Amino acid sequence: MRDLGTGFGYLTKGQRWVAGHGRWLGFGLIPGLITLVLYAAALVGLGFGADDFIAWATPFADDWNSPWLGLFRGFLTVLLFALGLFLAVITFTAVTLLVGQPFYESLSEQVDKSESPDGTAPESGLSLGRELWISARDSLRILVRAMLWAVLLFALGFIPVLGQTVVPAIGFCVTGFFLAQELTSVALQRRRVEVREQLALLRAHRMQIWGFGVPLAVCFLIPFVAVFLMPGAVAGATLMVRDLRRENEPEPQAHPRSQPHPQPQVNPYAGPAQPNPYQQPYAPPPPPSS
Repeated sequence: MRDLGTGFGYLTKGQRWVAGHGRWLGFGLIPGLITLVLYAAALVGLGFGADDFIAWATPFADDWNSPWLGLFRGFLTVLLFALGLFLAVITFTAVTLLVGQPFYESLSEQVDKSESPDGTAPESGLSLGRELWISARDSLRILVRAMLWAVLLFALGFIPVLGQTVVPAIGFCVTGFFLAQELTSVALQRRRVEVREQLALLRAHRMQIWGFGVPLAVCFLIPFVAVFLMPGAVAGATLMVRDLRRENEPEPQAHPRSQPHPQPQVNPYAGPAQPNPYQQPYAPPPPPSS
């Protein structure tokens, strides 16, 4: 539970950081607004076309009597729209980060500079085109994993009771993990950390990642909230990366006893040491006479 609270703390710290730097808040809203318009149009289109798609996909039910036909296809329509919403939540961050790569890269770099003692930030040394290619490639890999999970959870949703209780909870955990992975990839990519190493790092701190990502996944279900939380989420993910990689800890200093003793200074202009005529060599006393 402590790790869950720690992860949620990074989410709130990130929001406070952008609130204290208003210019970066407005700067980070631009990609989210663009992506929100695209996703809203896609979900509206899905809402209008879901009935026709389900009717086309289930021709075997055309001869069913009422009300079973309506209940069956209505249930599948709701599931289809829920699946589309689930994929929208998972992929929204990836698409927004891809659209806003230059924006969030600058935001994450500014967070690193503000937290670094020397005011510097790690740099990948790659060109913008190369960074966009790596970001698109990594996002596609994560998207494939997320879609596999989405199909699995969609199938498990048909299980009575479990499909309405346990499966949604697992879905939020999966969504939260992938959201955290996408957000931390902004800072980790500048540190030249590959996707496999990123996933290994996050899995080693799974509870903390869930504490950061699951509340964010819940908030992303509310319209327009994702847009306003994205800048702070990127800032919070950068702060979490710094702590996970122990970049905020001071470098250990050597113990004084482990340091070598200073050597005596030798005067190069002095001649060879002369014996002291007043100093006699030590001689042991003679043994007592019997």
